[in-house]
Amino acid sequence: MTNTSLQDFYKEAKTKLPEGISKEVGHFNIFETEKLFDLKTGVRTMPYSRRDYYKISLIKGKNRAEYADKTIDIQENALLFATPKIPYHWIPQDNHQTGLFCIFTADFLSKSKVGVALDDLPIFQPGELPVFQLNSEQTTDLEYIFRKMSREINSDYAYKYDLIRNLVLELIHYGQKLQPMPALKSTANASDRIAALFIELLERQFPIESIGQKLVLRSAKDYADRLAVHTNHLNKVLKEVTGQTTTAIISNRVIQESKILLKQSDWNISEIAYVMGYEDQAHFSHFFKKQTSFTPAGFRT
Repeated sequence: MTNTSLQDFYKEAKTKLPEGISKEVGHFNIFETEKLFDLKTGVRTMPYSRRDYYKISLIKGKNRAEYADKTIDIQENALLFATPKIPYHWIPQDNHQTGLFCIFTADFLSKSKVGVALDDLPIFQPGELPVFQLNSEQTTDLEYIFRKMSREINSDYAYKYDLIRNLVLELIHYGQKLQPMPALKSTANASDRIAALFIELLERQFPIESIGQKLVLRSAKDYADRLAVHTNHLNKVLKEVTGQTTTAIISNRVIQESKILLKQSDWNISEIAYVMGYEDQAHFSHFFKKQTSFTPAGFRT
């Protein structure tokens, strides 16, 4: 799984990263699919990646969305919400791809600007597959919102980004009222893909290089939510592929990193416990001793 940054996106799209958007405003842009990508040369496939930005797409055409262990086939119009938390693979099924999509960073819709944290909204919750089939009326409604955003971003209106934020929120609320499409089938290599994505998410958190870098994904449920699979299914897949449970793999990696920090850093044990995701040093010490037969202090000396 690759990690796609905004710079990567603009490079792939063969267009320049727009200037004039300050860090305080955050990043936003909107595109027309058929104008941005040359689909006449062949069907374009988006790589399986975790993107560093949010994306809302109005899609027209036959497509397939592959998540960790689920596949969703789209026959015509659909609305898709993508979050940095959940990787997916987008595969157009024909060369007649049209529609619009917008991309934005968390800063653009920060809580201080819109009154609610982006990841607290139901549409961006881990474990969800926010792909929605649209009828003709819904497609018309949503296209109007996208077109209005496109007009505003090219205008000279001093408060255009405030207006665009409201339009993005309108898209989000529109989507939250729709029923997600059912996952039609699992792909043949789903187990291998789940295992690979799990390891990718796990390793992405390491190495721990500063006291401000705290482990976020700590439990099997944390990883299952990010991959939009059930915890029991994730555990079953990892047991089949690796021979270990989800909890065992996570614990082994946490212990490995803890040993490195105990031996190679001058951080105290309380600080190491904190970056490993433990608010209570005693809980960390109990966990470490259970896994290694040593206390953290004993291992260090």
